[in-house]
Amino acid sequence: MERIGKRHTGAAVALGRAPVVVDSVQPGRGTASTVCGDLIEQLRALEEMKSAITALQARVAVAFDLAQRQEQAEAGVPSSERGQGVGAQVALARRESPNRGSRLLGLAKALVIEMPHTLAALQSGQLNEWRATLLVKETACLSVEDRAAVDKELAPDTGTFVGKGDKAIVAAAKAAAYRRDPRSVAGRASRAATERTVSLRPAPDTMTYLTALLPVAQGVAVYAALTRAADSARSSGDGRNRGQAMADTLVERITGTPGGISGINLDLVMTDRTLFQGDSEPARLKGYGIVPAEWGRELLGSGQVATLAQAATSGQTAALGQPGANAASGTGQTGQDHAAVPKTELTVWLRRLYTAPATGELLAADSKARVFAGGLRRFIETRDDTCRTPYCDAPIRHIDHVVPWRSGGQTNLANGAGLCEACNHTKENPGWGTRAVRADVHTLEIRTPTGHTYQSKAPSLPGHQPSRT
Repeated sequence: MERIGKRHTGAAVALGRAPVVVDSVQPGRGTASTVCGDLIEQLRALEEMKSAITALQARVAVAFDLAQRQEQAEAGVPSSERGQGVGAQVALARRESPNRGSRLLGLAKALVIEMPHTLAALQSGQLNEWRATLLVKETACLSVEDRAAVDKELAPDTGTFVGKGDKAIVAAAKAAAYRRDPRSVAGRASRAATERTVSLRPAPDTMTYLTALLPVAQGVAVYAALTRAADSARSSGDGRNRGQAMADTLVERITGTPGGISGINLDLVMTDRTLFQGDSEPARLKGYGIVPAEWGRELLGSGQVATLAQAATSGQTAALGQPGANAASGTGQTGQDHAAVPKTELTVWLRRLYTAPATGELLAADSKARVFAGGLRRFIETRDDTCRTPYCDAPIRHIDHVVPWRSGGQTNLANGAGLCEACNHTKENPGWGTRAVRADVHTLEIRTPTGHTYQSKAPSLPGHQPSRT
């Protein structure tokens, strides 16, 4: 057995596991079949250790939650406010988003307090974290007593789910939950309609996943309507395949235009070299992320370009948007049609956002206003791109004062930060603090009630590389 690092050895001992190391395959170290068998055994051992570590993390998270609540009680925090911000601290420690941290804390509480058999199965490696999560999710509507009874009935720690897939585990949990409390299970199904929503997330190659969570009748109706429209178009000689026709029909019916971008604001940030000189430096599309330079130029080539703002200071970055034909003044040449983008009548406006040549920081004027509005708000949204809390990539909903206004903080670019709604509320809890750090780019330092600090740097804009320290 070879030695591994002290940190990893300690974790292995705490879990009651022997450390394992992957040896390189070398001549003379055994037959190929022996080596393959050893590697598979190591994979299995590592998987069991992952599950055991997850169980240990659950216990630690619950212990931390209880300790924080006790500390807050001793500090005189009202009982209704105790525990606020615990999920966010768990998220930072595990390098996860605040939303994910809250879900991990909820999972930990359910396993440690209400589902000991599932926790034991996780600790022994008979379940992994995802399958334990499925069991917790399918019993969430039950009372504490009924959930514990289902956990005992299924007894995952006795090997009841060995060899079973996700669907089998979900089916068993649903059936057991329904036997215990059919009314609650039915009630959850009726309340599910209130969770209907639409979400957007990036996909490879400048594509996106637009997802709608709908009641089953509405979802089936929407899909059937798109299918009929696509089949009708194809029967009339349309050369698109069914999927393409359905996607185009969806865009046209929702936006009212074939291309789907007239009247919609798209913020695209790129360097002047990329825009005018054919440079390969990629651009950044707000709400999506990095896009290829050529794609950005093609997008601009499909409309009319009008320059709205100019300045004498030197800089390199331009932000381009598409608010619709009546939102910009000026005229320009309409670009050539592209096969993938139907021709649309739209105007592309260009607002120049100048950056410091050395650091890439956006430059903007200070404001005496109480709130971040207008151009200053757009600057911060462009600079920060997503929520500035570490590991949180939620859309920006609030522009917040780093040093609070009530404490003398100014409404300017240096003292502003884009946050999602949840993170902005979290930082107002007792013991939390934020300050700006002098650095080459806008940097925040977040301090949690335990005294731990985490730094967040504004993402690099196109054309600028992050500094290496």
